[in-house]
Amino acid sequence: MKLYVVGFGCGNHENMTFEADTAIQRSDLIVGYTTYVELIKSLYPGKKFESTGMRRERERVTFALEKASGGLTVSLICSGDSGIYGMAGLALEISEEKFPNVDVEVISGVTAALSGGAILGAPLTHDFAVISLSDLLTPMKKIEKRLKLAAEADFSIVIYNPSSKNRWDYCARACDILLESKSKDIICGFVKNIGRNGQEYGVMTLAELRDFPADMFTTLFIGNSETRKIGNKMMTPRGYRNG
Repeated sequence: MKLYVVGFGCGNHENMTFEADTAIQRSDLIVGYTTYVELIKSLYPGKKFESTGMRRERERVTFALEKASGGLTVSLICSGDSGIYGMAGLALEISEEKFPNVDVEVISGVTAALSGGAILGAPLTHDFAVISLSDLLTPMKKIEKRLKLAAEADFSIVIYNPSSKNRWDYCARACDILLESKSKDIICGFVKNIGRNGQEYGVMTLAELRDFPADMFTTLFIGNSETRKIGNKMMTPRGYRNG
């Protein structure tokens, strides 16, 4: 009676941890959001997959726990890390309520802040915050407050879910909040389709980022007051020269 909650990274095999790969290999059934299942299905021929669409997270997690409770070894997959905007918390919550017999093991993965940060160079060498602009589960007023306070504290900031069809102006709104405390010349970057076909990245100022056409497959990186551009990369110093 085993459920692995697996973060598989960005979707290619090279960026998946050995632990994640092993957990999936050991599983009788792999359960996930439809897009995520399609990303890794070809890596595991012969495995049985089940998927559900967006906004059916409780249904998906409950189904995975039911199958595990029935004796199967199940992997519930998430992109990036399963504990960062993933299903790990919900799986533990529902297992406590309804499936205490299931052994839930959380398998970490490489989240977009890390994989995207590596593509951009070293934007997160010092303290940083990760904030999602998706307001499906978090009120926008709370998101705005987090942006404002992170900017005032001079954190480097990683932004997930910056825009979508229904949230087309959220990236600009977030940048406007950041511009209240940060210089328009702060170094920023974006990475789109991390580790997948069509991967691209770029470095720009915060003023330029405000009008950048980001989408749900884009991760944004806003530097702190010391972040600088080196070639086509970002670098946030940690202060070794002062040591």
